[in-house]
Amino acid sequence: MASRDVVILQVDGPDGPRDVRLTSPDKVTFPKPGITKREVVEYYLAVGGPMTRALRDRPTNLKRFNDGVDGDPFFVKRVPKGAPDWVRTCTVTFPSGRTAESVAITEPATIAWAANLNTLDFHPWPVRCADTDRPDELRIDLDPQPGTGFADAVAVAGVLREVLDEAGLTGWPKTSGGRGLHVFAPIRPEWDFIEVRRAVIAIARRVCRRIPERATVDWWKEERGERVFLDFNQAARDRTIASAWSVRGLPDATVSMPLTWDALAGVDPAEFTLRSVPGILERHGDPHETMDERPGGCATALGWYAEDESERGLGEMPYPPEYPKMPGEPMRVQPSRAKRSTGENSG
Repeated sequence: MASRDVVILQVDGPDGPRDVRLTSPDKVTFPKPGITKREVVEYYLAVGGPMTRALRDRPTNLKRFNDGVDGDPFFVKRVPKGAPDWVRTCTVTFPSGRTAESVAITEPATIAWAANLNTLDFHPWPVRCADTDRPDELRIDLDPQPGTGFADAVAVAGVLREVLDEAGLTGWPKTSGGRGLHVFAPIRPEWDFIEVRRAVIAIARRVCRRIPERATVDWWKEERGERVFLDFNQAARDRTIASAWSVRGLPDATVSMPLTWDALAGVDPAEFTLRSVPGILERHGDPHETMDERPGGCATALGWYAEDESERGLGEMPYPPEYPKMPGEPMRVQPSRAKRSTGENSG
């Protein structure tokens, strides 16, 4: 220990132990349960094995909470200055065409180092550093809208699982850490971001046609109603989802918890917290340990996209607002404003 405010942690890794500095260990990160920065770092060391497996060789954005969860967080998309020389990086390309060196997680020490920078959420890209232009994960975010909750997301996820199976894909669910669910499906890195996003759109539309009263792909909030939104734009380049095992920046320090499909219906997402999850991992192991063993493909889902386009007139969907205009994309105007504008022009 160098001083009361600095602790040196030794973290084992593939190249031997690393010295990781823990500064201000007694600083309170989560005021409601009284969780300190030391506890956050110790949590990430406790789940370091499976979390490194989930993040390995992925460029990862760091969501930092320098003033604790009651302060304003910010995303770090480039490797911070002063990073140890053992922190690996890889180059990513943003929608604008600009590039950056992003943190790449290769060992638990990197996770602990980032946690010392007040990182709570780790947001990996769905790519590996070997090819940052072709995703190896197809991801769908199930986002309950007002009037719906976690149980509704679970019901929609059950239908999503069936559709993924028909597409030749295996879905792996996890809690979001809030009210929703994330489902990841490993794929071979043979398709670019535009193709993978279109595969997600086609899969999501197929789910919605089966349960239109419960699920929606409507981008505009005014059209979603009390349904679960399947957020296809989380598959767009530079859009990321919190990783499995990430502590979310919410008052109770809930965790984005990987689950099996059999366990999904019987859980309460509030039970997965920074303090409870290490014990759950010790007792039950990593539910996603074999996730990457049998990746699938996007061909079937892209065939569905082509059918939707030719037979139903359904093509591209709006991209996130910060994106440049994309080929074939419809207007980024919410329907109520578009109708008002049309009415005014016709008058």
